[in-house]
Amino acid sequence: MTTKENQLWRACTSILVGKNASADGSVIIGRNEDSKPAWPKHFRQMVAPMPYTFTSKDTGFTIKLTEPGVRYTATPEWTAEYGVFAEDGINGYGVAMSATESAYANPRVLAYDPLNPKGIGEEAMITVVLPYIHSAREGVTRLGQIVNQYGTSESNGILFADQQEAWYLETGSGHHWVAQRIPDDAYAVVANEL
Repeated sequence: MTTKENQLWRACTSILVGKNASADGSVIIGRNEDSKPAWPKHFRQMVAPMPYTFTSKDTGFTIKLTEPGVRYTATPEWTAEYGVFAEDGINGYGVAMSATESAYANPRVLAYDPLNPKGIGEEAMITVVLPYIHSAREGVTRLGQIVNQYGTSESNGILFADQQEAWYLETGSGHHWVAQRIPDDAYAVVANEL
């Protein structure tokens, strides 16, 4: 793979649009996939999860999910060999989530708070967050609490939206994250940069 091809391969880009910045008053989020061009997805309606313990095939991250969740849509990978990788979806409360836009923290930040190889990663985020949230803001809080407690295995940008708000969350190191509500009259475009 040439340097240019490698750069294009890592070109995941997110867009978030506030309700007063869209033509019809919709809150919009979207993201392209920076994985292989021929990496098929499945569109699925996921059943409402009952309490269980989730363990990631990708990192070994384990969390007890003690409350029942709601149904949601997802677009997981064509194979479950490496884990769920549900990627994005909308739940029964009308909350949308997209995980993730891959990003890269600098060595100084990671020296202070290294990534946790057993922490939450892209493979698990939709599965352990989306069925359990009632708003975009609640999604930010839930994922933030998980990152605080368990750490994350990678740096990522995650999108949340409901009918009123769009939020962008970044995991910048093992246990640190930051989130920004997109103002109603604004939009944001983010491309693999913290």
